Amino acid sequence: MDARYRTVILLVIFFVSAFAVRLATLQLGSSEWKEKAEALTSDRYTIPPSRGQLFDRHGELMVGSKATHDLMVLPKALPKEEGWEADAARWAGMPLDDFEAAVQKARRYSIHKASTVRKGLTIREHALMAAELHRYPGFSFRTRPVRNHLHNAAGHLIGEYAETSAEDLSSDPFYKLGDRIGRSGLEKVYELELRGVKGRESVFVDARNRIRDTSAVQDGDRPAEPGLDLQLTLDLDLQLLAETLMKGKKGSVVAIEPATGEVLALVSAPSFEPSRLVGAERGRYYRELLKDADKPLFNRAIKATYRPGSIWKMVQGLVALDEGRIRPSTRFDCDRNLIGCHGPHTFDNLSDAVVHSCNPYFYRTMQRVVTAGQGAGRFERAANGLDHWRERVTAFGFGTQLSARLPGTSKGNVPGSAYYDGIYGHRRWDFGTIYSISIGEGELLSTPLQMANLAAILANRGWYHQPHYVRDMGGKGKPSGLGVRMETGVEARHFTPIVQAMRNVVDEPTGTGRRARIDGVSVCGKTGTVQDEPRKDHSVFMAFAPMEAPQIALSVYVENSGFGGEWAAPISAILIEQHVLGGVRDSTRLARILEADLSDPYPEPESDDPVE
Repeated sequence: MDARYRTVILLVIFFVSAFAVRLATLQLGSSEWKEKAEALTSDRYTIPPSRGQLFDRHGELMVGSKATHDLMVLPKALPKEEGWEADAARWAGMPLDDFEAAVQKARRYSIHKASTVRKGLTIREHALMAAELHRYPGFSFRTRPVRNHLHNAAGHLIGEYAETSAEDLSSDPFYKLGDRIGRSGLEKVYELELRGVKGRESVFVDARNRIRDTSAVQDGDRPAEPGLDLQLTLDLDLQLLAETLMKGKKGSVVAIEPATGEVLALVSAPSFEPSRLVGAERGRYYRELLKDADKPLFNRAIKATYRPGSIWKMVQGLVALDEGRIRPSTRFDCDRNLIGCHGPHTFDNLSDAVVHSCNPYFYRTMQRVVTAGQGAGRFERAANGLDHWRERVTAFGFGTQLSARLPGTSKGNVPGSAYYDGIYGHRRWDFGTIYSISIGEGELLSTPLQMANLAAILANRGWYHQPHYVRDMGGKGKPSGLGVRMETGVEARHFTPIVQAMRNVVDEPTGTGRRARIDGVSVCGKTGTVQDEPRKDHSVFMAFAPMEAPQIALSVYVENSGFGGEWAAPISAILIEQHVLGGVRDSTRLARILEADLSDPYPEPESDDPVE
């Protein structure tokens, strides 16, 4: 065999043998590579879904999502030596005691699962800490979506998206420690639709819990599915304007589209900034809101109950007309010995009685309905007559939640015979005992939502769609069961004198609602002044417009501000201008509302000095 050929063969054998020996050494004897191989372990990560976004009725984004970062710790990967905590606490931007408490809490929860040490890092904090992350084994960052309130609007309606509680974690396996859930408002009502479906991803991580390889696919891995978007019924421009008008005041605004029952605006004042209930400052801000004596977290629009006052007289008139107990031409003396009244009128028909808000007229009107009840004796007739009256009234939505899906919606109170039996004893009362409810006082209670719905009923001459807040879900149209049409049972012809009276309330020079007058728009309204002694009265106004082709029905409450036409009526007019005309025309009226200081709920003390 040629010498050169033998040399080549020997070299090949030598290099192959050397490679085999080295390979065996690495596999069997080298601790360095064994440690590196063991350090890369498989882990499965949850991929959070994108939460559904919220848009207004015109497609304007109101609430989206943005990324925030949390500092996490994996206890099993922390250094074994002592003395590292002080430097790590400085890096984490936390007091040492708080940092150590967070780490100990994580150890108690699980040494094998990452827990949160600090939530809601700012972009700058995250960037500075990430540059030094390699110095702190066991720590990592978690990126999660939080709500982004682009306009800081409709906080009471939209609600809060907050961290899960222990009860949430135990009742639904979807949620893990640190997850968020709809805690109130629409965020809570549509939680299942908004939250989406979590994904799963398998990865290789090193000893410091850093992802080294994303190719470790396992059974069950899947992408996250985003939640469904909601298109709300709100008109964002109208909502923002209403919130601006109610700044510095206590009360509410509810506006409804009469033809559909879609809520155009829903405001409770004072309000809060929903964007501040997201992120690191949430806890401090939430405590401030809880301590505020004006209760900014309380949704007055759907939860507060007030005596309806003079506005209730229209309901009394409609029920009596439909029952045949009065006619539009029926007149009663304004007998002020029967019940107190005001103004120069003396012998009104129905329309004039609405305009003048004549108390004796509606005392007599309800008396005719209640005393027409069947039974033996006046007490039994009064009880049966009241229950029949109550049945007619609840058909207007009073005494009900109006099938609202918003948590905490109040029913108000429409008393029947059982209610008064509980107070006075079984059948030991008659109409003379309970007459105050005939003029919207006494035990009768309603909500601003119910009053706005009454305005929609009057606009439609006898029917309404149940008020609702969602127009479309996931591009598939309105959720089932929303906006059901309801009938009051009152014939449309009976609404004519009432609606004309509402027009006169606004248009007549002496009308109590003249501050709601708008050139070129036929506004139909009714003032209400609700007593709240010893504080000033509540100013209330309900209206719809235009008269013949209604586009908006609304109620406005301004607490402890005085007469109904003084503040609630002009606020209503501004909102009607915005919605019907596309903008506010009366700048003087707008300036008056914006500059008003209604912070003092108590009336001025009467002076003992003679008036000059």
